[in-house]
Amino acid sequence: MLSGVGLSGQPLHRRPIKRQGRGRERDWILWGVPLAMVAISSFLILSIERQVALKGLSTFSFSLLGLLQFINTQLWLSQLVTALFGIVIALLLAKFRLDRLKPLLLPIYISTVFSLIAVQVIGTSALGAQRWISIGPFNIQPSEFAKLSAILLLAAVLDRHPVERPVDLLRPLGIISIPWLLVFIQPDLGTSLVFGALLLAMLYWSGMPFEWLVLLLSPLITALLAGLFPWGLAAWIPLTLGIAYRSLPWKKVALALVLSVQSAAALVTPWLWNNGLQDYQRDRLVLFLDPTKDPLGGGYHLLQSTVGIGSGGLFGTGLLRGQLTKLRFIPEQHTDFIFSALGEEMGFVGTILVVVGFALLMGRLLQVAGKARTDFESLVVIGVATMLMFQVVVNIFMTIGLGPVTGIPLPFMSYGRSAMVVNFIALGVCLSVARRSRRALIR
Repeated sequence: MLSGVGLSGQPLHRRPIKRQGRGRERDWILWGVPLAMVAISSFLILSIERQVALKGLSTFSFSLLGLLQFINTQLWLSQLVTALFGIVIALLLAKFRLDRLKPLLLPIYISTVFSLIAVQVIGTSALGAQRWISIGPFNIQPSEFAKLSAILLLAAVLDRHPVERPVDLLRPLGIISIPWLLVFIQPDLGTSLVFGALLLAMLYWSGMPFEWLVLLLSPLITALLAGLFPWGLAAWIPLTLGIAYRSLPWKKVALALVLSVQSAAALVTPWLWNNGLQDYQRDRLVLFLDPTKDPLGGGYHLLQSTVGIGSGGLFGTGLLRGQLTKLRFIPEQHTDFIFSALGEEMGFVGTILVVVGFALLMGRLLQVAGKARTDFESLVVIGVATMLMFQVVVNIFMTIGLGPVTGIPLPFMSYGRSAMVVNFIALGVCLSVARRSRRALIR
């Protein structure tokens, strides 16, 4: 486990007080990267929605109700207001000891599970999915909050009950599987993938053997092979059996169980493909390989996104000057495909700067996790880092045509009130851990 150790495995020890200032400077990464992303995205959203913005300015009325209606219709302004609200929460959480939340983690988790159930009953539908609950003028997306509550509870469970035997996996699997299933049936394939990434990353960071991670992931690989390269199963399934024999106790039982799971994954995959996914989800998973097969349907987003990014060239057209963005060739560009607007208006240089910014944020989060005072805090930060970076990688790959369209937003940039608030709450939690670890180093 990781209690009291850094990334290098060396125990934490006292350090000179003069290094405190250096630690504070590093937190400019935790603050600077998200705030820069919010600022850039607000300009991009204004560029995408410029016609709506101009219309809103012409009908604005000077009253409290008029101001609220104006903010609600101006997505770029709503993005800034939501970010400001999230910043206030992050500032408050940064001064709050994370371990004091432990008694509340199970009630928070249960409440998010009930909210996911409520989505199925009273939820609001849009774009073929039922993911939101309407509260007055606001649409709340419970799946965003479920990700963070799962991270917190999973960290507490792994801290108290580390996975030392295969049976210890039942607790973390149970914690993740409930929200994963409820999100998957909304349907929200993209967000459901985040839960799987959280589970694997946090199990690995908690010290679970790598071979067991491979076995956990193996049914997915088996399903992919069964659908794409059935002949590959002849080598893959014996490999998983060999890993199980070497790393698991009760050899015969382990071999029988792994063989049963792999066989079931291979046999059930065709049925799940035809009955478990919506038509548009199947299109998204296949058409990224060749979007020209359906250029006006499932491949339209990918084709227009890559054209928009490519048209920006090296330095882009300039903020608010993108013609493809102005003409709104890409549906929902202010949400999942905002990276394409970035590519057109800020060019290759702008996209690289954003990628470098996210890389710096990831590196800083790994530092915070490695220097955390407790295993619980370390696991929480790793969960947050995984949640953010998994979404970054999948979203960028999606918009440049290297991955399927999964509906995963780009953190701190894609428009979405629930996602923005959750991201800043997660940032505040990480700032709290960083603050406590700095205090420990200077004592």
